[in-house]
Amino acid sequence: MPLQRSQSLPPAESARLDTMVATLQEKGFAFERGREMRSFLEAFGFQDWEPFAESWNRLGLDRYMADGGRYRKRRYATYALTGGRIERKRHQPHYQSRDYNLLNGGIERWFGPIEDAIATHPVMLSILNAAHLLALRMTPASTQPDSWHAEIHQFRIEAQAGNNGRPTPEGMHRDGVDWVFVLMVNRENVASGVTSIHNDHREEIGSFTLEAPLDTALVDDHRVYHGVTPVEPIDPARPAYRDVLVVTLRHA
Repeated sequence: MPLQRSQSLPPAESARLDTMVATLQEKGFAFERGREMRSFLEAFGFQDWEPFAESWNRLGLDRYMADGGRYRKRRYATYALTGGRIERKRHQPHYQSRDYNLLNGGIERWFGPIEDAIATHPVMLSILNAAHLLALRMTPASTQPDSWHAEIHQFRIEAQAGNNGRPTPEGMHRDGVDWVFVLMVNRENVASGVTSIHNDHREEIGSFTLEAPLDTALVDDHRVYHGVTPVEPIDPARPAYRDVLVVTLRHA
């Protein structure tokens, strides 16, 4: 699967890449609106969004929630980003140490695999290509790995009256990776879900809400913490959920 290089980006998207890199370098995070992110991803082959987003209706229940919650559904996949190629790895468990996830860390968590058609979908590949390019731009050449390990999480957080959904039940946290990208897929009948960014002293240095499809948070996991407030239903009589795609990259 080919990786599109920065020099082949249209001038407007090359300039957008420069702006994202500058913002990440200055603040340790960036927030991109969906319209601009879609335009950027189109330079990497983004197309056919609707069936990609619809796949969130087929996620399995996360049975590893130490808080006993049954409000989170997910699927998972890993990739190697090497040179100009994207290779999906054999299905494996997701693992975080308790240093990074005090609630659910310390064990291997086996989630259902992302469906093959979604794992190789043009939207997925465009996001991986763009994330890879951003990571390369943000990493000094002397410390760039031969391969990046990418983890992909499809999340649905459901909310009910009297039982809010918690996008980050572990609280304000780091993920123990190099880069984190969170892309909004869909919000249905939910309020709140505010993303906050905190510095090393855990002081808030920014906040925003992912609302529209492809609204995106970009996070330097070494520099900042992030968290999301619980979501609650606007109309308790209707289904309420928040769908996001989370992509993390770290040195393989």
